[in-house]
Amino acid sequence: MKTDSLFYEIFQADPSIIFELINSKFPRNATYSFTSVEVKETSFRMDGILIPPIYATDLPIVFVEVQGYRDTKKVLYSSFISEIFLYLYDYQPVNDWEGVLIFTKRSLDPGLPRNYRVFGSSEQFHRIYLDELNENTDISLGLSLLQLVGLREELATTRGRELITRTRQEVTDAKTQSKFIELIETVFVYKFPDSMREEIEAMLGLNELKQTRVYREALEEGLEQGLEQGKLKAVPLLLKAGITVEEIAKQLGVDLAAVRKVAEEQSA
Repeated sequence: MKTDSLFYEIFQADPSIIFELINSKFPRNATYSFTSVEVKETSFRMDGILIPPIYATDLPIVFVEVQGYRDTKKVLYSSFISEIFLYLYDYQPVNDWEGVLIFTKRSLDPGLPRNYRVFGSSEQFHRIYLDELNENTDISLGLSLLQLVGLREELATTRGRELITRTRQEVTDAKTQSKFIELIETVFVYKFPDSMREEIEAMLGLNELKQTRVYREALEEGLEQGLEQGKLKAVPLLLKAGITVEEIAKQLGVDLAAVRKVAEEQSA
């Protein structure tokens, strides 16, 4: 996406976040795919589009744009709205549509231009400000992750640790849990671009896991066994300790794909 691949990763991992942002019920009986699409006539590239299954003609196509910097050229609204209608012209879908414009903070919104004022009261067009999201603790993990993006840096560390704790408590699928913790780390990489990975792990308390007995014993057992197949026997314990599949592969010196496979088997 224009602000970076961070939001693309988040929405690909959990498309339902978009529906939660606009207070719309996620259609559980249909699987949306989140993708980026080029509008051929102009070579515009849509940041992201939620596309329902081909049979679900009653469900809307959702166009998504995230703005994380100041629109100095004053073209944000005209570009986004033009892209939507050019897409509709180009692909001729039978579905209805909705547009979601997400600002990491309200101050980045240049304001709706007068000639697009009809969208100001439209139920199809939504503007979201991440720095103003409700801080209700009952919101989903996905929405909490977006909220983390818009938080001031001095609040982010505490909230990030809380979110990792929630993830370990609420997400039982090892692969999904690992992916979500990885996304939280990625948010911190974007928020603290000058920090080393070890510093970010310290902020989030992830390095503390490496000092636990479970982690040390599992890692030692894996390293002692030597061969890759032997090392992979330590993966389930390391996953339980909350270590990401990427970190496990790195520490054990084994193929990442092999670790992912074990994680998937654990979740089955």
